[in-house]
Amino acid sequence: MKPKNVAVIGAGYVGLVTGACLAELGHRVVCVDSDKKKVQTLRKGGVPIYEPGLPELVAVHRKARRLTFTGRIEDALRTADVVFIAVNTPPSPDGGADLSYVEAVARRVGQLLHRYTVIVEKSTVPVNTGDRVRQTLLLHGKKNVPFDVVSNPEFLREGTAVSDFMKPDRVVIGVESARAEAVMRELYAPLKAPLLVTDIKSAELIKHASNSFLALKISYANALATLCDRVGADVQLVTKGMGLDPRIGPSFLRAGLGYGGSCFPKDVAAFIHMADGVGLDFKILKAVREINDAARAWAVDALKKSLWTLRDKTIAVWGLAFKPDTDDLRNAPALDIIARIQAEGGRVNAYDPVAMTKARALLKDVRFCRNPYDAARGVDAVVLATEWKEFRDADLARLKALVRTPVFVDGRNALSPAALSAAGFHVHAVGRSGR
Repeated sequence: MKPKNVAVIGAGYVGLVTGACLAELGHRVVCVDSDKKKVQTLRKGGVPIYEPGLPELVAVHRKARRLTFTGRIEDALRTADVVFIAVNTPPSPDGGADLSYVEAVARRVGQLLHRYTVIVEKSTVPVNTGDRVRQTLLLHGKKNVPFDVVSNPEFLREGTAVSDFMKPDRVVIGVESARAEAVMRELYAPLKAPLLVTDIKSAELIKHASNSFLALKISYANALATLCDRVGADVQLVTKGMGLDPRIGPSFLRAGLGYGGSCFPKDVAAFIHMADGVGLDFKILKAVREINDAARAWAVDALKKSLWTLRDKTIAVWGLAFKPDTDDLRNAPALDIIARIQAEGGRVNAYDPVAMTKARALLKDVRFCRNPYDAARGVDAVVLATEWKEFRDADLARLKALVRTPVFVDGRNALSPAALSAAGFHVHAVGRSGR
């Protein structure tokens, strides 16, 4: 394999993981970001996001100079064979994706192209974005400079992103020329992974379709949990029985506080908006969103069932990140739950193993604690909002001795209701009223 010169524009979560992993595959990578502070941090060996395995990967390839960082697109485009667009696509007020950053990058890349280059959509974008990128490149580029646009959606999960990249279920590339396909095949050849070649529009749809379907599975489990609560069944046993069917599978079939993070909420909203734009009422996804919103309200409703009123009560919230092994607070259920508790007149003690630095900038009137037991001292209830291992391994006898009122709301079904009850707690678990 001949190493490629790769430019990754956007050194955020997707861009930085992509750049570091492509360097691990043997390519020469330049990551570009407009945030000068971020670039300085990366140049000095720091990593601005929490992602297991990423700091080590960045350190190795930064030292070998296979991975470098700059704030200037022109520095990266000078030698690039492949350019990845990995900038943010935040949600617009109407639920669609804001593509202004993608447009700005495409415009600048067009101005700088001087030889054949493959331009790759890595950001999650709605269908037809490839056409718009191509139009922008043609509008702002020099005549007779060839290029190809490719869609290469990412399937990275926060907390396991490095292994997801290096050991993927599949690599999807949407292309319109044999030349672009050959370049992308060579780029990913070291992975020896299943590679699906499609047209650009199909590739663009695959990411939204995948994330929306996974969100649907989560919301289905939560709707099922409500039924289980009302009839006295155990949702964990029901979903286990379902998941043993290979046509269904157990993944993402877990009831809890719903999905969060940067991808699922944004992608579901964007997919609904996309469908609306072509006259399709995607009712099933609208129901997914409604069920997910209701899942967050469940925790506060559970607190009120035991405490009657939250006014002047103190609640310990265990976990702030939207999932374990990340410090990402975007659309985290814990933040919504805290806001609801405070709106009811309650006070909050909070603890998270890695996300509290970011949380301090977002949350007001919250007491941030040293550990789970410090957070639980003298409280009226504990809410488990993120299933960190530290919480799953909690000493329940010690916990019981610290709380003022023994109420435990397990929003992730992470602990055994029987063990909690044996320790003296009044337990609320999602869809497990019969246990």
